Amino acid sequence: MGFSKPTIIIGIIIIAALGYLVLSRTIFRNDFQLPRGGGTKTETISIPDGEADGNTSFLTKEIMITDGVKHSVPLSEIIGGGPPKDGIPSIDSPKFISVADASKVLNDSEPGIALDINGTARFYPFQILVWHEIVNDTINGQRVLVTYCPLCLSGIVFDPVVPFPAEASAGKQGERVEFGTSGKLWNSNLVMYDRKTDSLWSQILGEAIVGELTGTKLKVLSSDMVRFGDFKKLHPDGSVLSRDTGTTRFYGQDPYGDYYTSPGTYFPVSKKDNRLGDKDFILGIVVNGKAKAYWPEAVKKAGEISDRFEGKDIIAQYEKDIDAVRLFEKKVDGTVERINPFGSFWFSWVAAHPDTELLK
Repeated sequence: MGFSKPTIIIGIIIIAALGYLVLSRTIFRNDFQLPRGGGTKTETISIPDGEADGNTSFLTKEIMITDGVKHSVPLSEIIGGGPPKDGIPSIDSPKFISVADASKVLNDSEPGIALDINGTARFYPFQILVWHEIVNDTINGQRVLVTYCPLCLSGIVFDPVVPFPAEASAGKQGERVEFGTSGKLWNSNLVMYDRKTDSLWSQILGEAIVGELTGTKLKVLSSDMVRFGDFKKLHPDGSVLSRDTGTTRFYGQDPYGDYYTSPGTYFPVSKKDNRLGDKDFILGIVVNGKAKAYWPEAVKKAGEISDRFEGKDIIAQYEKDIDAVRLFEKKVDGTVERINPFGSFWFSWVAAHPDTELLK
């Protein structure tokens, strides 16, 4: 049976639109300019630690300065991903629908990021995040930064409190600000920018890498990458990010196709490591400046694994009800405290932390 001319035209438009995001990463000019001069020097600076705990402390770190611009990674490694600044639009006024209404457009196998903050449970489907990468949300009056890099399968949630150096030195704790997509990539990973200083931030580091706030870290919040079916069983009264985002996208269609399961990356990375496959998913942590990755497949097989890392007793535990692994620190008094890791493809973690340890 043949197709009508209007159907063929619509099909062509859909295919072209789906390919736009991926193709645009290589053929369109990026307008977030970086300094390229030769006047680079290294300085040791004190920076706020980025923790929103009411106690400002400072860390000492060496950074580079090129043409007066601070940066902590070589500028040559930060490349244009294609779209310009905000070319991938963040969702700044997110709307939510009930689990029941979401079930009409999402099947149970749809993956996404799940949050439960003080009893407010929300689910952010990847089929929406793949087109936006950042959601500037507010939960119980507090700003929350939900981020997703499809190139690295990294869904990470931050507390976007930014302690500005001058304010922190005066005893102030900074403020929670909006973030946007810069159009840049570092080791094939999302580079964000904050909308107060225009500093550039690496998602996989949770840290500013170019600009006034270079070296400042964001606090990672508890979240899980789960499937919608598991979320709705645990949170039938929860809410789900709506497709009503203020922009028109082909939600439910993934412009990256089989990228997640096929070999290779679209963009170069500075370090490879064959201890795992490039696109094996891991949970990464940094303690005392040392990095370690936990392979969820190994934890899932064992059910639970106890580990000792940098003086901390760590428990990696498979949570069957959400089909996900969580990490905990066991304290000396026997209590346990959840650790909030960076979840991503192995290639992304090892490029950012080439000396990482690995539990597999």
